[in-house]
Amino acid sequence: MSSKLPPAEAAAPKIGFVSLGCPKALTDSELILTQLQAEGYRTSKTYDGADLVIVNTCGFIDDAVKESLDAIGEALAGNGRVIVTGCLGAKAGDDGGNLVRQMHPSVLAVTGPHATQEVMDAVHQHTPKPHDPFTDLVPPQGIKLTPRHYAYLKISEGCNHRCTFCIIPSMRGDLVSRPIGDVLGEAQRLFEAGVKELLVVSQDTSAYGVDVKYRTGFWDGKPVKARLFDLCEQLGGLAEGFGAWVRLHYVYPYPHVDDIIPLMASGRVLPYLDVPFQHAHPEVLKRMKRPASGERNLERLARWRELCPQIVVRSTFIAGFPGETETEFEALLDFLREARIDRAGCFAYSPVQGAAANALAGQLPAEVREERRARFMALAEEVSTRKLQERVGATMQVLVDHAPALGRKGGVGRSYADAPEIDGLVRLLPPEKASKTLKVGEFTRARIVGTQGHDLVGLPL
Repeated sequence: MSSKLPPAEAAAPKIGFVSLGCPKALTDSELILTQLQAEGYRTSKTYDGADLVIVNTCGFIDDAVKESLDAIGEALAGNGRVIVTGCLGAKAGDDGGNLVRQMHPSVLAVTGPHATQEVMDAVHQHTPKPHDPFTDLVPPQGIKLTPRHYAYLKISEGCNHRCTFCIIPSMRGDLVSRPIGDVLGEAQRLFEAGVKELLVVSQDTSAYGVDVKYRTGFWDGKPVKARLFDLCEQLGGLAEGFGAWVRLHYVYPYPHVDDIIPLMASGRVLPYLDVPFQHAHPEVLKRMKRPASGERNLERLARWRELCPQIVVRSTFIAGFPGETETEFEALLDFLREARIDRAGCFAYSPVQGAAANALAGQLPAEVREERRARFMALAEEVSTRKLQERVGATMQVLVDHAPALGRKGGVGRSYADAPEIDGLVRLLPPEKASKTLKVGEFTRARIVGTQGHDLVGLPL
């Protein structure tokens, strides 16, 4: 049998692709990859033999900027023909011009985030498309960068908040909610393609529909409002038909989030909330221009746990924000103890070019910021470890992510308490029953028999 490609496929240009940043950027990458395949381009994760390379960048904090600039440099060195997109593409340099152009003047084109058409226009200019986009098929769910069994569903773009440490609105703009019929249609296609966990993402998930005044759309011939509760109810109903999970990320603690908790208690959506609290002291939150106070957040957490005792909350915080006193930082630690956050991450404050916080008084030395971050994380680990210990002896449903040899030697999965890549894992032991097998993308019941750092250890049943 000949190993040569058919003439049409052999002639199709190949596009290398590098995707960096958050899940919202990942969904942008998936849209671009889907369009590339729809138009007949071949895609690759490497630079070798590619006709050009697209780098989807992140520009939020200094480390992300450096990683993105390094990736662009590597693509230029390894291939030479590079198109840049993503948040870094919207960032200005010291001279007021485009930062990417300033650092890498030889790139072919630069766009900002959420710019599929602009990226495709640049691809067409430098590597003409091989055929008419309507003559070939792509998978109905599009091209995904996640494993087959889970996927991110972006419900809106941009953000209406003006947090002083953040430059996302300057790069991604104000909140723009997707029509609810489009969101639910994409969700159904993903479930039909085998997705068992749908991760809902946006810059501010709980603000979904605010910009369109909760406009009524249509799904399955029925009117549905573009509102978080209605969206969760519909997604939960869809997921139930496929035996799948729905997980919510980036949920601000607004009062109307309370309405979602009964859906979690009933199993409609996972009892898991990713809530970016950022701090707890009212004065620090005021300097951050955050839309909530620490006191109300504690009340809200208590209410959520009253309505749904099994709820898991993960959050992120910033230590060493400009002007933060030792007393204010101690208040943050007190909040962490009382709130009993299941999974907490912490960044030492880092100035971001263009952020309003750069002009605030009381900038703290780097060593103080790092020392406070370390103290926070030590306490966060204590809290998390105690919460994990409470699960020993429980039987949990686990979504299998890795299971070599059908799991005969064990595997790795996640419970409802664990989002991919940011939380812990369930390390599955070899099953006691010889007939028991594990398969990636399927659920198994496991009895939790111990803990291992941030992870649980489970015995498949």
